Amino acid sequence: MAKGRILLVEDDQSLAELLTFNILKANFEVEHTTDGDDALLRCQEDPPDLILLDWMIEGTSGIEVCRRLRRKPENAKIPILMLSARGEEPDRIRGLETGADDYITKPFSPKELIARIEAVLRRVQPAIVTEQLSFLDLTMDLASHKVTRGSRVVHLGPTEFRLLREFLETPGRVLSRERLLSTVWRHDPDVEARTVDVQIRRLRQALNEGGEPDLIRTIRGTGYALDAGDAR
Repeated sequence: MAKGRILLVEDDQSLAELLTFNILKANFEVEHTTDGDDALLRCQEDPPDLILLDWMIEGTSGIEVCRRLRRKPENAKIPILMLSARGEEPDRIRGLETGADDYITKPFSPKELIARIEAVLRRVQPAIVTEQLSFLDLTMDLASHKVTRGSRVVHLGPTEFRLLREFLETPGRVLSRERLLSTVWRHDPDVEARTVDVQIRRLRQALNEGGEPDLIRTIRGTGYALDAGDAR
């Protein structure tokens, strides 16, 4: 049984074929159109579970499609993941302010895109996805509380498990220490910001114990992100 139905709005045929292959491989159904007006009509007739929307499509632009969908009550809650070659901060902010739930800049890894799709769906429609989170060779089974990297079992304490789950639910996004304190430690007054750094170090040691590439990127003065980097 498919995990959900995705509408792909992309006029680059080769990219659309690549994305369609990976979306199907991840056990989602996918419909494809190159036209913004057709996408609006499809959403009106049979709303998908998520829309992958390219900003720079011909005709009605992706940003305008997003704007129109958010104006209609029946389509306002459809999750939208914006695809764009425009990676500057003002463009990302504009996309998100227009109503996109997430924004990913080209070029990107298909595996990262699937992880973003599942993360968005977990936030808005938790029943659509399985009880598993994954990123590249890293997998977390929420039901059994088990983490594996490749074929190796990764042994984590409760805090490291919650920390890793936060990263797996928001792959590629920079998470500040303040956010992690809020989501992982629930603003515990006895926990300081430097505790985050200590736990990140422990999490890294556990994840990389087998000599694998480090998937956690440090953004100096800001926080951390789950990032494929050289592991792609």
